Amino acid sequence: MLELLNPSIAFDALRDFLAAGGNVLVIIMVTTFFMWALIVERLMYWSSAHAGVAKRAQRAWAARSDHKSWYAHAIRERLISETVQEASRFNNVIRALVAVTPLLGLLGTVTGMVEVFDVMAVTGSSNARLMAAGISKATIPTMAGLVASLSGLIFINAFDRNVQKASHRISDDLLIE
Repeated sequence: MLELLNPSIAFDALRDFLAAGGNVLVIIMVTTFFMWALIVERLMYWSSAHAGVAKRAQRAWAARSDHKSWYAHAIRERLISETVQEASRFNNVIRALVAVTPLLGLLGTVTGMVEVFDVMAVTGSSNARLMAAGISKATIPTMAGLVASLSGLIFINAFDRNVQKASHRISDDLLIE
C-alpha cells in the first residue's frame, strides 16, 4: 500500500485502471473531478465565507431605521434571498453531476457488453477468457459511477441541510420590530 505513495507507481496504477475500464471511465473521472472541485469550493464556503455573508446581511438590516414598512419587508426578503442564493450556489450543478455519474457508468456497461458480443461474434464461440476483458470494461465503469455518485450524494445532502439551517437562521436574525 505504501508503494502507491510513489507518484510514478500511483500514475501507473491509475493508467492501468483507466485502461481496464475503457474510454467511458475517463469521462467518469473528469466528471468526478469537476464534481469534487465544486464540493471542495462549497466546503470552503461553509467553513469560512458564509459567516461573512450572513453578517453583511445582518449589518444591512441593522443599519435601516425603518423595519415595519412594506419597503422594509421587501428589503428583508431580498437580504434573506441573497444569503440563501449564495449558500446554495453550486448545489444544483453538484446534484446534476451526482445524477449523471451512474448514467455514465451504465454507458460503460453497455459499451463493455458490446465488446463482449463483438468477441463472441468474431470468434464464433463463448470463450470465457476472450470475454473477460469486455466484462471487466462493463463492470468497472458501473462501479466507478456508483462510487462517485454516492460520494457526491453524501455532500449534497449535507449542503442542502446547511442551506435550510442558514435560511431559518437569517430569517430569525433579521427580526421585524
